[in-house]
Amino acid sequence: MDGIMNKLRNLDAYPKINEDFYSRTLSGGLITLVSSVVMFLLFFSELRLYLHAVTETKLVVDTSRGETLRINFDVTFPALACSILSLDAMDISGEQHLDVKHDIIKKRLDAHGNVIETRPDGIGAPKIEKPLQRHGGRLEHNETYCGSCYGGEVADDDCCNSCEDVREAYRKKGWALSNPDLIDQCKREGFLQKIKDEEGEGCNIYGFLEVNKVAGNFHFAPGKSFQQSNVHVHDLLAFQKDSFNISHKINRLAFGDYFPGVVNPLDGIHWTQEQPSGMYQYFIKVVPTMYTDVSGHTIQSNQFSVTEHFKGAEIGHLQSLPGVFFFYDLSPIKVTFTEQHVSFLHFLTNVCAIVGGVFTVSGILDSFIYHGQKAIKKKMEIGTWRRSNQVDEKTTATHLPLFSY
Repeated sequence: MDGIMNKLRNLDAYPKINEDFYSRTLSGGLITLVSSVVMFLLFFSELRLYLHAVTETKLVVDTSRGETLRINFDVTFPALACSILSLDAMDISGEQHLDVKHDIIKKRLDAHGNVIETRPDGIGAPKIEKPLQRHGGRLEHNETYCGSCYGGEVADDDCCNSCEDVREAYRKKGWALSNPDLIDQCKREGFLQKIKDEEGEGCNIYGFLEVNKVAGNFHFAPGKSFQQSNVHVHDLLAFQKDSFNISHKINRLAFGDYFPGVVNPLDGIHWTQEQPSGMYQYFIKVVPTMYTDVSGHTIQSNQFSVTEHFKGAEIGHLQSLPGVFFFYDLSPIKVTFTEQHVSFLHFLTNVCAIVGGVFTVSGILDSFIYHGQKAIKKKMEIGTWRRSNQVDEKTTATHLPLFSY
């Protein structure tokens, strides 16, 4: 048994020194104090990292197919009335959403930015006060109203009961509505008068679009849009204006749901038009993103980068459609963010490394200072001893007797 104990004693890697041989110094005390503070700060930093989740970032190829892209927007036009502002979306697959009205809210704003009225997109319901029937007569009490589409009918029994219906029928035909006062529905509803009443007002439009996950664009522009000879155009004749002020502020623009850490570079961007008219373009690169939190909940969203360009036009010469256009393309690379906690063993390893590292470095520093002080002190003592010997030799030489021969 004693032999086993002796063998274990010989394995001791930490031999003990008698306290009588300890030499405590002022420099050692200062180094111990500083190293303890450093050790505590590093330990606290490591503990905070252990208690909070860290995010791991990876880049992978986006292999998703058949998904849709949700575009959330909130844009303010301080000099464009809600009655003339429309929203269109289209993509490279050929799918088009013209004059989008669903899931969109418009707020009429006065010149100071105060809200006048909030309503879903659309002109509103017609006021039926003996309107003109499709067959030419006026509506009687015992009749069902069926307004004329003024040549825009697809079938004989088609009815256009509001100015908006007539404009929609003309849009499908690819026609422009040049003079709304010639249309009974528009005249009764006061279409032009409403536009004149809203002159000088602004509009805040917000909502979301659900589009195919392919490259495309969406834009805010005055007038109702339609296709004419495979060209996308807007009917601006009805508004009887030569220029449109498309100054705007993007309160929010996001491609997908919010996730922690996302930065949308266009949020809060304000642009003021200085030329009479023109087209403002945003070219957006959308990067698919997947965020997974510590509980395993996954959010499929997107980030994006953007560049801007303005294409001006002279008054009365609208070479390009006035409006704000957002052209977006998708990146083939997906970014994945994964939240996870540091394991306890990793935390324990780092703590041991901190304690051992600080202890070792402070020991080396203390040894260097101690031996340096000792060497300097020894040299000073040798120098003092030599000077003392030299003085003694000179004194002896001065007192030697003189002999003459």
